[in-house]
Amino acid sequence: MNANGRIRPRERDALIQSLRAGVVPRAGQQHVQVGRAAEVRALLSDVERIADGGSAVRMVIGDYGAGKTFFLHLVRSVAMEKRLVTAHADLNPDRRLHATGGQARGLYAELMRNLATRAKPDGAMPSVVERFISTALTEAQQSGTDPAQIIGARLADLSELTGGYDFAQVVGAYWRGHDIGDEQLKTSAVRWLRGEFTARIDARAALGVRTIVDDGSVYDHLKLMGRFCALAGFGGLLICVDELVNLFKLSSTQARRSNYEQILRILNDVLQGNAEHLGFVFGGTPESLTDTRRGLFSYPALQSRLAENSFAGGGLVDLSGPVIRLTPLTQEDLYVLLTKLRHVYAAGDASAHLVPDEALLAFMQHCAERVGEAYFRTPRTTIKAFCDLLAVLEQNPGADWRELLGGVDLAPETNPDLAPLDDDSPRPAHDDDLASFRL
Repeated sequence: MNANGRIRPRERDALIQSLRAGVVPRAGQQHVQVGRAAEVRALLSDVERIADGGSAVRMVIGDYGAGKTFFLHLVRSVAMEKRLVTAHADLNPDRRLHATGGQARGLYAELMRNLATRAKPDGAMPSVVERFISTALTEAQQSGTDPAQIIGARLADLSELTGGYDFAQVVGAYWRGHDIGDEQLKTSAVRWLRGEFTARIDARAALGVRTIVDDGSVYDHLKLMGRFCALAGFGGLLICVDELVNLFKLSSTQARRSNYEQILRILNDVLQGNAEHLGFVFGGTPESLTDTRRGLFSYPALQSRLAENSFAGGGLVDLSGPVIRLTPLTQEDLYVLLTKLRHVYAAGDASAHLVPDEALLAFMQHCAERVGEAYFRTPRTTIKAFCDLLAVLEQNPGADWRELLGGVDLAPETNPDLAPLDDDSPRPAHDDDLASFRL
């Protein structure tokens, strides 16, 4: 947005395109953010704890279209403003927390490709390493010490962690490449840190190290990366993992159990204070959490740790536990959301609004009559419908919103693929997505 409050055409078009498609915009979320104040404050306290050297883990739970992914993007934006490094990825058949065929390394590689800072919102791994090197050089100049000694002393803190010795060796190799102008050595070091080496022999030839990031060492390297980000002058590392439901969809009981054990390991480390400068935020549906046959609650140790406060009922909430449920938007929140969407569509020009205030109230009434309270739970559906209405009005100046409103389709979102399935039960013929998770 520029100084006079207008939204740049490029930003406006990107926002509208994303919202009409039902996906979260990569930028400009502040233009349409409403509600969730208590939830944001809870995550902000986690961000501050990470920056102070602690750790945190949250499960953000909500129905399809309730705004989980949007909320995760918002949390990432808040974390970057607080000088944390963030990484995000979606779970899918090729990216899981635990695997033996490279899927866990694939998740790590995707997280590292999406590493972001406030100054570098995409592909920030080289800038994080450069930041570490530059702070070490500054310290060396001030103390009159050899930069190699300063870097070695800083990296010694990592050697105590699993995989820390080779991690330190790789960062040292990046420094040597920086010092002698060897771009190939620097590139190889970044590739190793991103988990892009698939063979140990290649890593040894390029960097002189005997290990790589593999399926069994993903979490250990995430802990190393959190400590390294702190050494580079950032507050730590916040990792956002969405689509937890894809673990729920795994047809193999053993595969699900192994992934849930990895989540249990993360929870235990965080709750016991064994991780530093590291946070996790997982996004999932209610079924992926509470289903006792396939969800996280199918693993008793996780169920006991993720059980919600039994005293938090009757309108009372407790946001201090690991699970945060996204509550439905209030009518006031939805009205504010519609005003913001109207403003974005007009590129920030109040004189160019396509509908008056009375149209917003009429639209809400229409939603309530056609869908009922479901449109509060799934704002995605309402956003798409309202943007579609504005698109027709924009392209057809003579159209009347009163006549169009009756034709808006607001069928609530459902997902028939999430019906609990026995491991031996027949699979639906249309369930190609589930079938792709067979091991």
